[in-house]
Amino acid sequence: MSNSNAAIQIETPKTKFGEKLGFLTFSGANNIVYQFRNLYYLFFLTNVLKVSMGWAGFIVTAGTVWDAVNDPMIGYWAVNRKFKNGEKIRPFTLWHSVPWAATVVLIFTDFGTPQMVSAVIALVLYLLFQVFNTTISLPYNSMGGLATNRESDRRSINVFRNLGACIGSAIGAVACLPLLKVFGALDSKGNLSSGASRGFLIVALIMGTIMIIGSLIHYATTKERVKQISDEDSKMTPKQIFNMLFQCRSWWYNSVYIICYGVINFLLMSSLTYYATYVMGSTASATMIQASYLSASVLTSFIVSPLDKLLGRRKSMMLAAFIAIAGKIWFIVQPFSTGAIYLNAITVGISVTIAFVLFNTNRNNIVEIVEARNGRRIDSMIATTDNLASKMATAGATLLSTLLLDNAGYNANLAVQPAPVITVINNMLGWAPAAASLIMIAAAFFLPIEKEYAAAKEKLRRS
Repeated sequence: MSNSNAAIQIETPKTKFGEKLGFLTFSGANNIVYQFRNLYYLFFLTNVLKVSMGWAGFIVTAGTVWDAVNDPMIGYWAVNRKFKNGEKIRPFTLWHSVPWAATVVLIFTDFGTPQMVSAVIALVLYLLFQVFNTTISLPYNSMGGLATNRESDRRSINVFRNLGACIGSAIGAVACLPLLKVFGALDSKGNLSSGASRGFLIVALIMGTIMIIGSLIHYATTKERVKQISDEDSKMTPKQIFNMLFQCRSWWYNSVYIICYGVINFLLMSSLTYYATYVMGSTASATMIQASYLSASVLTSFIVSPLDKLLGRRKSMMLAAFIAIAGKIWFIVQPFSTGAIYLNAITVGISVTIAFVLFNTNRNNIVEIVEARNGRRIDSMIATTDNLASKMATAGATLLSTLLLDNAGYNANLAVQPAPVITVINNMLGWAPAAASLIMIAAAFFLPIEKEYAAAKEKLRRS
């Protein structure tokens, strides 16, 4: 193994605040657009394009599955390519932000075609959007490990990413509705207006612009400093890459942890509106509960690094899952208590923040574990393969929860839902995420990241 890059691997310069702010900006812009798409895309399909609910559901489901499937495909392509400046990941933020933003605008464009033609166009554009959504996620998930090899800086970068995600989610949740009203998509009461198509298009253009600006700031403020220690750059086969991954125990357990994290977050966000509407009697109550979740997440961001140093990685990850379970006990016992649902949301905010920062730092470390054993860096594959499992698990949770609600007798036309429906909603906020948290505890308990990473760092130093 060549040691031509060994000096780079020993220690990179300390990451400056401006660079961390670039990560925050990129994450914030990404999540503003994510919120807009999540909140309004299905509504746009059915109420503006007049696509049937069946077709709209198929488009969103097909896009979700394609988004999961294309993750490792694009990750493999990225592993075996290099940009002209010698970097492998960072330039994606420059060259793919504009196509990504363009597809955001296109999926919210009314071409004035017949309903069936609109449905087909929407499907094609949504699948294209998911391609660039994946390529833009490569720097989002990989650059923390390429910008620095300092463990403290990697944690700090992921803290800034989480802060950006919280800020972006809050802005997206609060600002989208007023923007749609200002540009004529909705009237003062929040109903569709005659200028809905034009209004949605203008807001989509704003969203695309936000993403481009966030990407350019990230590109300008960051740099790939961590280089592969080996000079080997021959093309790797899928079999070689997956063998590298499958032989890494830390990757397996970290992936299980990520899957459960995704399911827990999905269950809270997807069930909250239903709970607020049919249990609390006011859909608007969901906004305040979500605000408590985001506030807890922001405040927790500042203690993750000290916590990780104090307890160590495995214990900190286990603690995150314990907090989620503890916060659900009151809710499971008294699911109609206002205090219980707020405590549930706050503890989930604390739990997922600790989990997010640490499993992403693990991702960065796993790259070097694999590199120490095989001499090759596969950052893009680490960033995409566990996403496949996580997205498929979330899609499965989506399908299961909707089937359970349907079988329980859910009817959107009813102001008061049957008791079995309320039970399903409560279980989605209580027992189901508690079970996922137990799996997270087990995954963190068996996770050998600290031992494997220490061995990898020592081997890389000797290279």
